[in-house]
Amino acid sequence: MLLPFLFQKDAHPVKAPYVVLDFSATNPDLATLDLTDTVTFTDYVFGKLREAGAQVGVGGYNEHRVIYRRSAHFNTDEEPREIHLGIDFWAEAGTPVYAPLAGNVHSFQDNDHFGDYGPTIILEHTVDGKPLYSLYGHLTRSSLEGLSVGKRVEENEQIAEIGPYPENGDWPPHLHFQLMTDMLGNEGDFPGVCSVSDRAKFLAICPNPNDLLGIPGLS
Repeated sequence: MLLPFLFQKDAHPVKAPYVVLDFSATNPDLATLDLTDTVTFTDYVFGKLREAGAQVGVGGYNEHRVIYRRSAHFNTDEEPREIHLGIDFWAEAGTPVYAPLAGNVHSFQDNDHFGDYGPTIILEHTVDGKPLYSLYGHLTRSSLEGLSVGKRVEENEQIAEIGPYPENGDWPPHLHFQLMTDMLGNEGDFPGVCSVSDRAKFLAICPNPNDLLGIPGLS
């Protein structure tokens, strides 16, 4: 299987073999891993890619995940946040990221906490006359340089690079890509994970990114 590589949709898109990765409780591997150790976690992710002969691991929308138990960032409330609201693209640090739609920079910031997004960019688009926002998390810090609110971004324009740990929020290198129809007043940040009780509320404003990307074999 091939993936239009991180949203570059020109006439000759760079493509890469990909594999769907499962980070829910149904994956027995996760019970044997120390997910608080980013090196161990990274070795596992990229080991799965090598095993599959893939360059990219994808998946995660509406997935009930156990991996957030590694970080107090997701477990400060009475009910933990474990429902993933975007799609993750696990790939080598430095991999370029392109805008799948034209738009403007809505906001950006470095969400610098263990298990958080790290450097994050949010774009604002107009689709069928309605606002749509796209979030790109776990980037390099250099991806934020030269940005300004309102800056124009064209479709297929490179906007960022996947960041290394620990600057990416201390995760194995990957891109968190999420769509929102309402920012709920947030700037530079938006929940990428919600609690089970808030699942319906957040899924209603965070549509499946694959409806835009159309990756075969990914729900």
